[in-house]
Amino acid sequence: MQDRLTRGQVAKELTWNLDDIFPTPEAWEAEFKQLERALENVTAYRGRLSEDGQTLLSCLEAQEELAKIMVRVGSYASLKLAGDGTDAENQMNAGRMSDLGSRIQAETAFIKAEILRLDADDLKQFMKDAPGLASFRRLLEQILRQKPYTLSDDTEEALAALGGVLSSPMMIYERSKSSDLAFEPVKDGQSRQRPVSIALYEGKYEGSSDLVLRRNAFWSFTEGLRKFQNTYGATLATEIKKNVVLARLRGFPSAIDAELYRQEVTREVYDHLHDIILKELSPAMRRYARLRKRLLGLDQLYYCDLEAPLDPDFAPETTFKEGSEYLIEGLRVLGDDYANMVKTAVENRWVDLADNVGKATGAFCNPIYDVHPYILMTWTDNMRNVLTLAHELGHAGHGILYQRHHKLTNSRGSMFFTEAPSTINELLVASYILNKTTDQRMRRWVIMQMLMTYHHNYVRHLIEGELQRRIYALAEEGQTITASVLSRVQGEILEEYWGDELVVDEGARLTWMRQVHYYVGLSPYGYSAGLTVGTAVTKAIQEEGQPAVDRWLKVLETGGTKPPLELAKMAGVDMEKPEAIRQAVNYVSALVDELIENF
Repeated sequence: MQDRLTRGQVAKELTWNLDDIFPTPEAWEAEFKQLERALENVTAYRGRLSEDGQTLLSCLEAQEELAKIMVRVGSYASLKLAGDGTDAENQMNAGRMSDLGSRIQAETAFIKAEILRLDADDLKQFMKDAPGLASFRRLLEQILRQKPYTLSDDTEEALAALGGVLSSPMMIYERSKSSDLAFEPVKDGQSRQRPVSIALYEGKYEGSSDLVLRRNAFWSFTEGLRKFQNTYGATLATEIKKNVVLARLRGFPSAIDAELYRQEVTREVYDHLHDIILKELSPAMRRYARLRKRLLGLDQLYYCDLEAPLDPDFAPETTFKEGSEYLIEGLRVLGDDYANMVKTAVENRWVDLADNVGKATGAFCNPIYDVHPYILMTWTDNMRNVLTLAHELGHAGHGILYQRHHKLTNSRGSMFFTEAPSTINELLVASYILNKTTDQRMRRWVIMQMLMTYHHNYVRHLIEGELQRRIYALAEEGQTITASVLSRVQGEILEEYWGDELVVDEGARLTWMRQVHYYVGLSPYGYSAGLTVGTAVTKAIQEEGQPAVDRWLKVLETGGTKPPLELAKMAGVDMEKPEAIRQAVNYVSALVDELIENF
C-alpha cells in the first residue's frame, strides 16, 4: 500500500501557483504589514461621515483599497492552509490573518454605524454633491435596509471585535477535518490494501464499481467520523446557538429569517424550494434507487451505494489534459472569451489537483480581485472530475466577469444565486459530452452524471438544508443540540425521503459531519436555488442560442449590484413562482425514466 504524499512530495504542476498573488512569503509579509497603514487611512474618517458627500466617498474609497489588500493577503494565507493544514507556519499565518481581520472588522464598524445615522434627505444630497458615490449605491442600500435590526454602536463594535471568536466554530471544524481525522486502510475486492482519506473516499471510493472497496471504505470512513461525533456535535451546536442568539438580539423572528433577510430572499421562496423538491422529486429518486439495486445486484442499498456506477464495467477515465479539452470546447457556447478564460485557468495552474496529507477536502473556487480565481479539487482521473471542475470554473467565470465591471465592494452577490453559474457550466459540459459521443454506453453514463449533479444539489445538499431547517426550529424552541439529536434528525429525513429503498445506518446518520456548509449561513439550500435557475437557463441557451447566452453573460457581469431574485428574472427565471421549481423537478424525473428505459 502506498502512503499518501506530503505537500512537499507532490509534483509542482499538480498544485496551484500562488506566486501570482505574492512571489514570495516575504512579499506576503510586507503586504500584511501594509494593512496597518490602509486601516489608518479608513479610521481617519471616524466621526466625520456626516460632514458631506465627498468625505463619505473618500472613506468608502479608502475602505475599498483596504478590502483589496485584505482579499489578497487573506486569500494567500487561506489557500496556503487549504493546501496543507498540517503545516505549522500555514496555521500560524492563517491565525494571524484571522486576528487582524477581526480587528479591522471592529475598527471599521463605525462606517456602517455612521451611515445608519444619516438622514435620508442628507444622504440624497450627498449623492448629488459627490457623483462618485453612485458606484457605492448598492452598498449604501444594503446597509440602510439593516437599520431596523441594528444594535447600539457600542454593541455593534463589540460584536465586530469578536468576529474571530464568532467564526471559530467553522475554523475548528475545518482545522480538525484537515489535520485530525484519520481512517484505517481497507482492502479492495482483490485483497489489496488501500489508504482512506476524505478526498479519496468522496472523490474515488464512493463512486467505485468495486463493492468490497466501496463498502469497506464507507465503514472505515464512518468509524473515523464516529470518533469525533461529540466534538463536531458541540462545534455545530455552538454555531447554531450563536446564530439564534444574534437573530434574537437584532429582533428577527428566527435565525433563518435573519439569514434570508441578509440574502434578500423571501421565506416563501426558501420554503417552496424545500417543500416542492423534497416531496415531489422523492418518488422519482426512489425509482432511481430501485434501479440501482437491480443493476448492482444488491439486496440492500446503503448510503455509500448511491453514487456507485450503474454500469460497473464502464467507468471512463480521463487525464487532466484530456478533461481540459472537454471543458474548453464544452463551454465555448458561452463565447470565445469565456473559453479562453477556461484555457488560461487549466494551463496556468489556477487549479490545485493534488491529493496530499493536510489538504482541504471537497472543491471550491476563490476569486481574488485584481489577480484571478483559484480552484481547489482533487483530480482522480475519473471523468466525473471534468464536471466537478466545470462547476468550479462557473464560479471562476462569474468572478472574472463581475470583477471586470464593478468595485470589489459591489462584486459579490447573494448566496441564493451563487450556484447558478456553476451548475449551468456542469449542464453545458455534460450536454457537450453527450452530443459528442455516439457510444450508447457513454451516452447512458453522461445521463447518469447529470442525475448525479441533481442528486448532489436536489437531494444531498437540500437534505442538508432540511436538516438546518429542522435543527434551527428545535434550537429556537430551546432544545439542546447534540450529536445524538443531529444524527436522529438526519436519519428521520433520510427515511422520509428514501422510504424502504435505503438502509439508513449509522454512517448515513452521521452525514451531517461531512460538510462545512452548516457553518456558512444557509448555504445548503442555495445549491437547489442555483440549479433551478441553471436548469431553466441551460434549456434557454440550447433552444434560443445567442440571445439566451447574451442574457446570461449580462447577468454574470451584473455581479452583486442587484438582488438575487432580480438577477434570476434578468436570466428569464421567476423564482417567486413555483413553476420554475416544478419544471426542474419534472426534468429530473424524465431523466430517471429515460435511464430506466435504457437499462
